[in-house]
Amino acid sequence: MARLILAVLLAAAALVLTWQLALLPGTVAVDIGELSVEAPVPVAALGLLALFASLYLLLRGLGVLHRAPRTLRARKAARHRAQGDQAVTRALVALAAGDANAARREAAGARRLLGDTPQTLLLASEAGRLAGRMDETEGPLLALAARKDAAFLGLRGLLRDAMARQDWEAAADLARKAEAAHPGAAWLRTERAQLAVRNAAWGEALALTGDAGMKAALAAGAAGTESNSSRALDLARQAFEADPALAPAALAYATRLRAAGRERRVEAVLRQAWGRAPQQALAEFYLAPLDGALSRVQAAKRLVETNPVHAESHFLLARVSLAAGLTGEARHQVQEAHKAGMNERRLWSLLADIEEQDRGGSEEGRAAQRDALRKVAEATADAGWSCSACGTAHAAWRPACAGCGTAGALRWGVAGAAHLAPAREAARLS
Repeated sequence: MARLILAVLLAAAALVLTWQLALLPGTVAVDIGELSVEAPVPVAALGLLALFASLYLLLRGLGVLHRAPRTLRARKAARHRAQGDQAVTRALVALAAGDANAARREAAGARRLLGDTPQTLLLASEAGRLAGRMDETEGPLLALAARKDAAFLGLRGLLRDAMARQDWEAAADLARKAEAAHPGAAWLRTERAQLAVRNAAWGEALALTGDAGMKAALAAGAAGTESNSSRALDLARQAFEADPALAPAALAYATRLRAAGRERRVEAVLRQAWGRAPQQALAEFYLAPLDGALSRVQAAKRLVETNPVHAESHFLLARVSLAAGLTGEARHQVQEAHKAGMNERRLWSLLADIEEQDRGGSEEGRAAQRDALRKVAEATADAGWSCSACGTAHAAWRPACAGCGTAGALRWGVAGAAHLAPAREAARLS
């Protein structure tokens, strides 16, 4: 409605102006050389207006012709942009639907229409990954990594692929480049920690991890590889304080303390660890400086004071008592260990040794040995280290599982040793 009123007003103004021009008196004469032109004022005014309008339209037409190539290019680019955006959308839908062929086709179309932008390169890479075409995945990722504005995207994809094919050296290099491209990324910190674990760089993994459950294992591992004695002692202390029940952490700390001549602190650490989670490795280290069999018995009694009713405490006392010739006490401690819940092969094997040493020459002694050996065959496997994440058995403790790479996942127990028994038997026979 407003436009209609404006048009009417403009038409009325033009009519009034034309009327006024028609009423103007006089004539206009123009001499150009020998040419003389004379016209009434209204006609001259209309002629000038017509000339101005013609010149204006001519200039506008020339401007349109001058801008025509650029305008056509802009329209073509806009059309390609619209078609490219549609191709990007269709590629995303295909990726979400798991349609590899459609994803590859639409990603290729998006690159053709929009060029190699970060979005189209990433789409092409993901489409190639979905189709299992690693040759189509790596190229776009390398192109992304070469761009300043999207380097992190490319490096992250390349890092993921390197880790998938377990190329840990290349993955570590890519992780460093990604950190430089986008410092402080939380995801990257986690990936770098996993890579450090895979490369057995325990100190680096310790600095990167935020998982309290991993710190004891990683600190113990770092202490074992640290050449600086002061730094190694500090790392071992961190490991023990993080988890006093982790025997390898206690042993790492005790080892560094003994090297520093702090034997009283060694005893305190091992007694505390035994009170939390007894293991024979703790006892071996505790008794190592002692030579006399009877002195080892007395020292073992002091150690088990922190956990006297545990089966491992009775087993330890049985071992040292047998070594001291105290077969009666050793047999008693074996019985107590069994009452406390131990039914492992090592217990009945020890009992067979006790019977051989105590009554080996008699018929009664030989019968007792046979009975103990039958129990060895029927008993559960000896305790050992196994991964709580994947179940992989380990002959010795490590800061991370050799199977799945999970740090701090190794646990001591009978379940893990079931996998170790065949390997141990094969090693004994070989």
